[in-house]
Amino acid sequence: MKPPYTITAAILNLVASISQKIGKASAHYLDKPSPKLRKENRIKTIQATLGIEGNSLSESQVQAINEGELLIGFERDQKEVQNAMALYERWSEFKPSKNTSFLSAHRFLMQDLVKNPGEYRNKSVGITKGKTLTHIAPPADRVPYLMNDLFQYVADNPDPLLIKSCVFHYELEFIHPFIDGNGRMGRFWQSLILSKSHPIFEFLPFETIIASSQTDYYQALASSDACGQLTPFIEYMLGVLDKSLANLLNTTNVVLSETERIEYFIYIGTKDFSRKDYQRIFKNLSTATASRDLKKGVALELFSTYGEKNATRYRVLV
Repeated sequence: MKPPYTITAAILNLVASISQKIGKASAHYLDKPSPKLRKENRIKTIQATLGIEGNSLSESQVQAINEGELLIGFERDQKEVQNAMALYERWSEFKPSKNTSFLSAHRFLMQDLVKNPGEYRNKSVGITKGKTLTHIAPPADRVPYLMNDLFQYVADNPDPLLIKSCVFHYELEFIHPFIDGNGRMGRFWQSLILSKSHPIFEFLPFETIIASSQTDYYQALASSDACGQLTPFIEYMLGVLDKSLANLLNTTNVVLSETERIEYFIYIGTKDFSRKDYQRIFKNLSTATASRDLKKGVALELFSTYGEKNATRYRVLV
């Protein structure tokens, strides 16, 4: 599959801007944000991606559900939130170029909301805005072939990853492989594709930008449909990613607490390390502060130690 799009000056400028912002975010330890920021952004992502599809719950209500509360009178909306939480909690299980993984993700997202979650549609569908038919999706018997072709594109095509993720998002909306859940899956899978090379995208709530510009979102899809080129949608989505990264970078001046630094270090997966290794992650941390962090980690039984004095090393116990 060779997607029809043109590399415009706008696309080149946005790719450059996004790449620069990814670098800045990485330099400020935001490849994978602090536990508090990760949690806040996950809530924003879920509320926004569901809100785009008509879910009425606010961020505070999504937060309440996340903390185990039950909301009376919002059964379907609440179920959508619970399913989305179950999906995002399994982030690391999904493979961007695997059809089976994609269907499994839809099963988690739409369990008890549609008749056959995790299965491609077996009937024709059209998309309407009001009383106007705006898009007729390909015939149902073509869906498996088209989706396999799309996953092959993700796996093998040399297109830049930023553009490839936008192509997948658009093509998924065009194919409309499911009876319901296509929009949510498109946004989720674009994040997944990007996160495999840039972990920051796992916790980047770009859906909030789309939610605040839904008319532009649907217009970009319609414009690409009308001209038979993905260029309008790619330009729109790259703009969304650029704005979302800019918003995230505004958090880089937040000072992490001792506990947040320890939690973040454990999260990035280093199992055996020295104090210098710890300071390589937190480059502005003094030796004395790093030593206090590690001492607290040992006291909390999060780290064990071996070796002596300058040769002391640490192992993560959790």
